Amino acid sequence: MTTSAAAPARDTLEHACRAVGLDADGAEPVRLAENQIWRLPGSRVVVRIARAGQSPATHREVRVARWLAENGLPAVRLADVAQPVEADGRPVTFWEELPPHEQGSHIDVALLLRQLHDLPPPDLELGNLDPFVRVAERLQAATTLSGADRAWLQGLYQDLATAWTDRPAGRPDCAVHGDAWPGNLIRTTNGPLMIDLERFSLGPPEWDLVSTAVRARTTGAVTASEYDEFCAAYGYDVTEWPGYTVFAAARELRMVTYAAQHAAVHPDWASQAQHRVDCLRGRHGSRPWNWRGIM
Repeated sequence: MTTSAAAPARDTLEHACRAVGLDADGAEPVRLAENQIWRLPGSRVVVRIARAGQSPATHREVRVARWLAENGLPAVRLADVAQPVEADGRPVTFWEELPPHEQGSHIDVALLLRQLHDLPPPDLELGNLDPFVRVAERLQAATTLSGADRAWLQGLYQDLATAWTDRPAGRPDCAVHGDAWPGNLIRTTNGPLMIDLERFSLGPPEWDLVSTAVRARTTGAVTASEYDEFCAAYGYDVTEWPGYTVFAAARELRMVTYAAQHAAVHPDWASQAQHRVDCLRGRHGSRPWNWRGIM
């Protein structure tokens, strides 16, 4: 992190902290990207500065965190300040610092999702799940891909949007995490905690389960035995549901366009982005394709 990159981020942090009566002196950057994360050592508070234009999503994230706390679901907790606040045009939230932890496991994902999906639908405005959030934007930004590949992906996007609308009936809608995989939860000495609440919405619980199924059947990040353990812990195998192929294809499209968008500014990721497109287009045999992470 350079001094020039840190300076404007720290200014926003100081403005936000003053608004809620916290001291930003000694703040330590945890991550400075689209969303900036800072740690305040003196108060054991972590500050999250979202990108401009994300105020509605940030307000929803705060509502979700309060609802999860009220229902006793293990998750990251809000700090005891009035929030969210706006600073320099960016929404800011404040969270209790997490205890010592490690990344969660596939079984932790299953157990937390089962608890979440068993809760009655919350009496708060979450909005409906958008399985294609930012896909169009990412396709437009995917400048390392050929025009033919981008056109093919655009056609796949349109076909999947139609198929999503016409999907087979599944389980009743509930609150869903939206991006449920081990990177979005942690394990502490007291058990797993759910984090990264920004994609919460109302939608089919199968969407949360498809993430792990795709990691087993598409990317190869989860072994067959681990996937069996996941299904046993949750109590259901989403791959047996008739709508699985549509949901899995939507998840794959998101993973491909995510890689392609970032390859435009990180050239060393371009080969992985192209590999993912080639897999979808039938150029690398059948699943699993053993995709590599790009972050």
